[in-house]
Amino acid sequence: MAVIGIFDSGSGGLSVLKEIRKVLPSGHFIYYSDNAHCPYGDKSPEYIRERARTITRLLLDKGAQAIVVACNTATGAAIATLRAEFDIPFVGMEPAVKPAALGTRSGVIGVLATAGTLKASKYLKTKGLYQDNVRIEEHVGEGFVQLVERGELDGPEVERVVRRSLQPLLDAGADTIVLGCTHYPFLRPVIERIAGPDIRIIDPAPAVARQLVKVISERGLLDTATHPSSADPAASSFAGPAASASTGPAASASADSIGESPTLELLSSGDPTTLRALAAMIA
Repeated sequence: MAVIGIFDSGSGGLSVLKEIRKVLPSGHFIYYSDNAHCPYGDKSPEYIRERARTITRLLLDKGAQAIVVACNTATGAAIATLRAEFDIPFVGMEPAVKPAALGTRSGVIGVLATAGTLKASKYLKTKGLYQDNVRIEEHVGEGFVQLVERGELDGPEVERVVRRSLQPLLDAGADTIVLGCTHYPFLRPVIERIAGPDIRIIDPAPAVARQLVKVISERGLLDTATHPSSADPAASSFAGPAASASTGPAASASADSIGESPTLELLSSGDPTTLRALAAMIA
């Protein structure tokens, strides 16, 4: 099995890793949380592209043979650049507008996303394919990423923050809500409670997991027995004690190992406390 690198602006991409592990249960994964630079939604495309390059180099140094950009904003800003500059397969987040548009009963769908995602050409192109047939209402999930990065997933304050961004979509008649940020699935129980049982919530992560399997299968990586060698500095952190690494001059990274079946290495550019806690939740 190929070594799969996954990165996000923070811990949100673990929601994608959760779905990937369902289809690749024996996989070897390296997850990088760039939480020292989180959120990406208010950063420039140039800033995000440089972070994506830096993280990609780190993941390649650690043996990654395919990389999932588990961040909608980073996908929009950087995945074309990464594919042009690095000779490995990349899988990004796909705006789930299509299944929402095809499944709506009211003719109105809602998209919750970061400001960066809603401005990205990838999202705007997808939106343009369907907006003549359905009304697409959008709202930034203000404060959602920060809640998840603090590990606050429920409670009165969380409900207040979620309701503030979700209610305008419901008031507009949306019967389907697209989660356009990988952090948002961690708030899904609250979102569903506020939205009610008649509102469909779409998380694109399962489709991303299926696309990853397709891509690595086409590259002949699905059944390869590739593992970090004993000489690789990442090897000990796959099944042993914590290790450290560097993302370059811009930031440092720390690594921890959680679990051995499948093996998972966690890396972060900042405090790994929430990353560890959320990783334990999806284990």
